[in-house]
Amino acid sequence: MRYYAFACDFDGTLAFQGKVNGKTLSALERLRNSGRKLILVTGRILDDLIYIFPHINIFDRVIAENGAVIYRPFLREEKLLCERLPEKLAFELCKKGVDSLSVGQSIISTIQPYETKVLETVRDLGIEAQLIFNKGAVMVLPSGVNKSTGLRAALDELGLSHHNTVGIGDAENDHSFLSICEFSVAVANALPSLKERVDYVAGVDHGDGVIEIIDKLLDNDLSGFPSKSDQHLILLGKSKEGKEVRVRPYNTSILLSGTSGSGKSTFAAGFLERLSEYGYQFCIIDPEGDYLTLDDAVVIGGSKQVPVVDEVVKLLDKPEQNCVVNMLGVTLADRPAFFDILLSSLLELRSRTGRPHWIVIDETHHLISSHLTPSDILSIPKDLSGMLFITVHPDHLPRVILSEINIIFVIGESSKQAINAFSEILGQAPPSIPPVKLEPGEAIAWWRKPPLDPFWFRSIPPRSERRRHLLKYAEGKLGIDKSFYFRGPEMKLKLRAHNLVLFTQMADGIDDDTWMYHLHRGDYSRWLKESIKDDCLAKEIEDIEQMNGITPEKSRSLIKEKIEKRYTGPT
Repeated sequence: MRYYAFACDFDGTLAFQGKVNGKTLSALERLRNSGRKLILVTGRILDDLIYIFPHINIFDRVIAENGAVIYRPFLREEKLLCERLPEKLAFELCKKGVDSLSVGQSIISTIQPYETKVLETVRDLGIEAQLIFNKGAVMVLPSGVNKSTGLRAALDELGLSHHNTVGIGDAENDHSFLSICEFSVAVANALPSLKERVDYVAGVDHGDGVIEIIDKLLDNDLSGFPSKSDQHLILLGKSKEGKEVRVRPYNTSILLSGTSGSGKSTFAAGFLERLSEYGYQFCIIDPEGDYLTLDDAVVIGGSKQVPVVDEVVKLLDKPEQNCVVNMLGVTLADRPAFFDILLSSLLELRSRTGRPHWIVIDETHHLISSHLTPSDILSIPKDLSGMLFITVHPDHLPRVILSEINIIFVIGESSKQAINAFSEILGQAPPSIPPVKLEPGEAIAWWRKPPLDPFWFRSIPPRSERRRHLLKYAEGKLGIDKSFYFRGPEMKLKLRAHNLVLFTQMADGIDDDTWMYHLHRGDYSRWLKESIKDDCLAKEIEDIEQMNGITPEKSRSLIKEKIEKRYTGPT
């Protein structure tokens, strides 16, 4: 199962004129009985909602007041998620004749056309607040509070991720929470602006639209309805033609193969960093301690400490936390058995929450043998989605795993041999491999499902690698043919800058004629493009070089600022 939470707006979505019909309630009950959690996300004041909606207990969490209040129906507990608005705001609005005023714990709402008076009062009182609109309603809330912040609080309490959430709404104030849901839906009566931004528009309105998407969820977990947004695709690098190479972070299984020392852990670390940036959770099973320096993960275990499986699971109970399971403290003989217990626990956690979204198994050939007994095969999940297998020997892995792999990445010198060995095990003809010698950071990608011919691409390195790269050009020593030389219009100078720090220092000291001579020739951008290999910075500097009438002082300042921002600032 991929979707574990269902987040739903109330007025205009679940309810019609404040009422929820029996068919819609039955659909919600069916969805809840499937093991999914239900979250109501509404702009209404909690007391008013409880009064008009006696079936509120069908929801596991309720976010009221447009994100300001969280309510736990079974415990009848509520919690304010932000500061209260000053009481004087409501008092002043009443004095100014603002009608239809409702005051909650941290929300004040009225109707259009009073938004001008509300905005003027907020400004005059010097209150840090925001106005949110909802089909004619005008709501005032503390800055930064919306349905998105409320939904995140509810998901955190339930131990679920927004990447495993379906959301449905109808109006302006639903944009925020629908934007973080992995799959977003608008009912047929929704505003056109909302329909344009969601993944799916129901064919019917209000509660019937809710029933429609619930039926599809229960039927096939929305497997036939992929998100149309590219925001959830993970960038790996660029092909020879300059096209971006991306993978879906779900319904995907990957095999990463390469010789020892070819850069498999570097490739994997870059991929995992970008998964983390998008909020996907991962767990790395690390037999050799190759992933101990990842910024986005906590390491459990060490060379003298056997990792405890319960500690791993407890850590991963937090959706935002990633984990590296360091197995150096586990003896070689005990590693397969420990791995079986760990993998079983991770899969059990995934069955309850949909997380970790990715399970990475390094040195897979040491942990999973190709000679499996029937009982061993049963322990391997049939669905390998969200699993990354890393190995020197793909031919040592069991056929039951290899046959389910969607994508293969091969790095190092033996790319052709690895793909041929893979194909031989599966009894199929090997594909044609591009005749290239792979340098560090380069890979051959082969999409098997759906099929795509293997192709070359250059991967994006992890942050640690990028930091080393930046440091090399900022403070290292480039070769004679890669350095920049200030020569001047009469070619009398030969001042060599063998890195970017030295270049900026020399720029301050040379005369204006020499500086402008190279500027007008485009020498600075050409050096950055050809020697530093930084096309983006080169384009920025080229734009400065082409500014009409720019002074030596101004051009120096702008170029130094661009270089320092990119190479000596935070990475």
